[in-house]
Amino acid sequence: MTREKIRIKKIDNLTARQVTFSKRRRGIIKKANELSILCDADVALIIFSATGKLFEFSSSSMRDILGRYNLHASNINKMMGPPSPYHQLENCNLSRLSKEVEDKTKQLRQMRGEDLEGLNLEELQRLEKSLECGLSRVSEKKGECVMSQISSLEKRGSELVDENRRLREQLVTLEMAKTMALKEAVETESATTNVSSYDSGAPIEDDFSDTSLKLGLPSWE
Repeated sequence: MTREKIRIKKIDNLTARQVTFSKRRRGIIKKANELSILCDADVALIIFSATGKLFEFSSSSMRDILGRYNLHASNINKMMGPPSPYHQLENCNLSRLSKEVEDKTKQLRQMRGEDLEGLNLEELQRLEKSLECGLSRVSEKKGECVMSQISSLEKRGSELVDENRRLREQLVTLEMAKTMALKEAVETESATTNVSSYDSGAPIEDDFSDTSLKLGLPSWE
């Protein structure tokens, strides 16, 4: 069963990318060390991570190997003849941009508290002041966000109070309507009961008088 070939492309997941970088960095450094031992070769390896952190390996002195490389590159340039003005300008721009990238990368590492060994007191104080200014701006922005949230919550609280008051007023109105309806129902029922009692009382006296006359009872008058 053949092993599936891994497609070489950028790893989108940041965590997986960092894990892969760490594993493969150790692997390539190990291979470089084995190459230098097995073949008696001078090997220099320089790696910059995505965050600008430097990793390096050299089988001997890194400075000596880089010196040999620069000398070799210089000899090649001499053999090829003087560069054209266009190439000179291009090389100058490339050197300037490379220097700017290197400086910005170093500043970024120092802002994170790394690579501070070579800084003197004045440079450390300047870095501290820069960090304090940045922290002050962050705190100010955070304060604005907090005040905005407080204002939003206060507005929402006022809306809830108004809604609660409106619901209470509706509840009182409903209770009053219910009370009035109940009162009217009681008054109507009471009036109906009184009328019924009055109508049923009169015939009883008439029936009693008729019965007395039919039985020949003596009259009390």
